[in-house]
Amino acid sequence: MTQAALQIAPLYADLALGPEGGEAFWLTASDGLRIRAGVWPVGDKGTVLLFPGRTEYIEKYGLAATDLQARGYATLAIDWRGQGLADRMLADRLIGHVARFQDYQLDVQAVLDLARQLGLPEPYYVLSHSMGGAIALRALMRGLPVKAAAFSAPMWGIAMAAWMRPFAQPIAQVSGWFGQAHRFAPSTSDKSYVMEAEFGGNVLTTDPEMWRYMKRQVTERPELALAGPSLGWLHTALAECRDMALAPAPDYPALTALGTAEKVVDVPPVHLRMAGWRNGRLEMFIGAEHEIPMETLPHRKRFFDLTAELFDAHR
Repeated sequence: MTQAALQIAPLYADLALGPEGGEAFWLTASDGLRIRAGVWPVGDKGTVLLFPGRTEYIEKYGLAATDLQARGYATLAIDWRGQGLADRMLADRLIGHVARFQDYQLDVQAVLDLARQLGLPEPYYVLSHSMGGAIALRALMRGLPVKAAAFSAPMWGIAMAAWMRPFAQPIAQVSGWFGQAHRFAPSTSDKSYVMEAEFGGNVLTTDPEMWRYMKRQVTERPELALAGPSLGWLHTALAECRDMALAPAPDYPALTALGTAEKVVDVPPVHLRMAGWRNGRLEMFIGAEHEIPMETLPHRKRFFDLTAELFDAHR
């Protein structure tokens, strides 16, 4: 495929607030699904493959791309299948759904192909958040061609009420048997969290400016929004977390950032994984909520400084 064959996709630069020169492209995964990738190509030290979390989209990481470019790195971000402007698998666009969690690896391959086609600066690194951390971990286990990995609040387990934990996997599995995998998972709804929640008491960030940044994006472009996950997504995500927990840590230098106020992902699996990661380390962010790259300025600066230090050390 030549560069002329690339299909330009929308990039809402006025909402992303990323570096100048950003572009977005449509990509087709090997199973035929269309996804979207966003590129901020300037960076003489290499390119960061940015893997967002569930419900997220390229524009949400425009400011992160600015932080990375200031430290010498280009950014290539992705709309995973089922979210952002990528193809969604269900008629109801607000339900977060995927047939198999490992299908996300097809999206990873499409993004790698784009990085090479565009001639983005090497070496490559991966920076992931939440669900993107589960996708990144699996990709690393499969030999992702990067020099180092940074994780923000990785979804290596899913936080849920204690009473629900024994029933979540069986309910999600049975839903598939009876053709109900498309239904919303328990305790979730058809409302986008950022659109519905108020800043006070939110579980994502303690920074009001970053809250307004996220809220403005989905308010002005509601087609980017996503609500709760499906029972099918829950079933395959829980299975993926369980399977990866049994595997050894991949042999890459790694940094994981976790807020002490984390309420979205299951915290013990993060500590357990990093305790056994030979060349990895866990950094705690006191008082931070789930979205460390979108937390208060001191947290954001520390996170991107630590990430750049890791990447700089592995050129």
